[in-house]
Amino acid sequence: MRPEPPHDAETVADVGEFHLIHRVTTGRAQPPTTLLGPGDDAAIVAVPDGRVVASTDVLVEGVHFRLDWSTPEQVGRKAAAVNLADIVAMGALPSALLVGFACPPDTPATVVDGIMSGLWAEAAVAGAGVVGGDMVSSATLVISITALGDMNGLEPVTRSGALIGDVVAVCGRLGWAAAGLAVLSRGFRSPVGIVAAQRTPEPPYPAGPQAAAAGATSMIDVSDGLLADLGHIAEASGVAIDIRTELLQVHPRLLDVASALGADARHWTLTGGEDHALAATFPGPKAVPEDWTTIGTVRAGSGVTVDGRIYEKPPGWEHWRT
Repeated sequence: MRPEPPHDAETVADVGEFHLIHRVTTGRAQPPTTLLGPGDDAAIVAVPDGRVVASTDVLVEGVHFRLDWSTPEQVGRKAAAVNLADIVAMGALPSALLVGFACPPDTPATVVDGIMSGLWAEAAVAGAGVVGGDMVSSATLVISITALGDMNGLEPVTRSGALIGDVVAVCGRLGWAAAGLAVLSRGFRSPVGIVAAQRTPEPPYPAGPQAAAAGATSMIDVSDGLLADLGHIAEASGVAIDIRTELLQVHPRLLDVASALGADARHWTLTGGEDHALAATFPGPKAVPEDWTTIGTVRAGSGVTVDGRIYEKPPGWEHWRT
């Protein structure tokens, strides 16, 4: 599933662990919160608020990415984005990434260079630094990232705060990554914008702290599908959530791709994961920030419905079952 490297390509075994670490960390810019970056036993990161927000995700080649579908840099950007989205979903400001990286010894060193360049680039977009980690040998290419963030004086927005009478809103793309996966799975590489959404998600990083400042009562990033992830909020908050399809915007480009593939664009929008949009609940329409779209309401009861009815298809992705 990965392109064959040239026979004379330099591998990670040729370069060696410590030279490889040096080449992917030297000369990189760090944000002011990085007091001590890569090169020592541990990093030191400033947390002005005094509270550290932390999250970990693991990406495995063949499960979360394919190097015949994505460039190494795109894989790196995706690996960073899926972690950084969890931080902003708490209403926090991203500050640092710690990277655990494992790969076979015959992995071309340029693949590692590209992945790490993507990690650094995406971290910079979110205002975070890559402050340390570890590199080891493995039979499979695996990227494990711990993301850290700072609450910046705000209260964390958890999954358990939704209240009856709140409105539900989203910010960011929905269904695009699922459409991109469908395109790639059929052997196509275009439309470019749709495929790019699967390769490199674009979480709306500023929207998380914005929602927290606006008084969001609960929030989550849409990693496994809108209905599945709103189900986590409903369960944690002890409420029911109803989504109105007339409020849910389905981009015309998704409709075009769905028509060409004989698929359902609305299903992608409701259940497609990996876009890493943000979904949140707010205490009334006036509290919903600009750039967010209201799509439903919080009610008494349990579970998530669409137009008042249970959605009959699987609500999203679940490891070991999907």
